[in-house]
Amino acid sequence: MTSAQTTASQIPPKLSGDGLPQHVAIIMDGNNRWARARGLSGVRGHHAGVEAVRAVIRRAAERGIQTLTLFAFSSENWRRPEAEVSALMELFLIALKREVRKLHTNDIRLSVVGDRTAFSSSIQKYIDKAETLTRDNRRMHLVIAANYGGRWDIAMAARRLAERSVAGELDPAEIDEFRLQEALCPGGGTPVDLCIRTSGEQRISNFLLWQLAYAELYFTPLLWPDFDGEAFDAAVEDFRRRQRRFGLTDEQIEVAGA
Repeated sequence: MTSAQTTASQIPPKLSGDGLPQHVAIIMDGNNRWARARGLSGVRGHHAGVEAVRAVIRRAAERGIQTLTLFAFSSENWRRPEAEVSALMELFLIALKREVRKLHTNDIRLSVVGDRTAFSSSIQKYIDKAETLTRDNRRMHLVIAANYGGRWDIAMAARRLAERSVAGELDPAEIDEFRLQEALCPGGGTPVDLCIRTSGEQRISNFLLWQLAYAELYFTPLLWPDFDGEAFDAAVEDFRRRQRRFGLTDEQIEVAGA
C-alpha cells in the first residue's frame, strides 16, 4: 500500500469483527515526557501527538468503531505554563482549520464537548463550523473533550434537569439515571466500552466519570506520540478477550450466550 493510500483522506472501508467496542475513549498522555526524552520542547511533543491522533482516528474508522472520544484538554490543564497552553490552543485552532475537511470527506462526524466559554472567539467559531459541516456524517463519531471535566459534566447535567423541573417541564420524580445520562454533554453521554490511557499512568483523571462506569480499562506504557494504529489494535484485541459481566456471574453470562 502506498503512503498516499494511508492518508486520513483515504480511509479504507470498515473492517468487520465480532466483539468490538462501540465506544472507545482515550486519555492521550505523555507528549511532554516524549519530548523531554529527546531533548525537545514540550510544544514539539504536542506536535508529535497530533500525528498520533491522525493515526488513531484512521485506525478506529478502519475497525468500525462507532464513537471515538479523545481527551485533548482537561479543565485542569489551564494550570500548565502559559506558553504551553498558548501552543495547545494554537494547535487546536490549526487542527480545526486543516483537518475537518478530511473528516467530512470520510463521513466522520465531529463533536467538541466541554466548557467552550474559556476559548477564544476564533476557536469557538471554528468549532461551530466543524460541527455544522459534519453533523450528518454517519461512519464514525469523533468526540473531542476540550476544557472538559467529568465532575463539571455531571454538575451541568444536574443543572439542566433542575432548570427543566423549575420550569414545570419535568417532574423531579421522573429524574433517574437515564434522564441524567441524556442531560450530559451532547455527543459525550454514551457509555464507554473501552478506555485507553497512554504513558503508564493508571488513573482516569476526571475524564467521563459517568460514562466510564462499566468501561474496560487498558493502560499502556507507550507515550502518546508513540501510540499508533498497531497499538490501537492491541488495545482492541485485549478488550475482545475480556468477559464483561455487568454485575452478573460467569454462569449467568454463559447461559445468556448459549
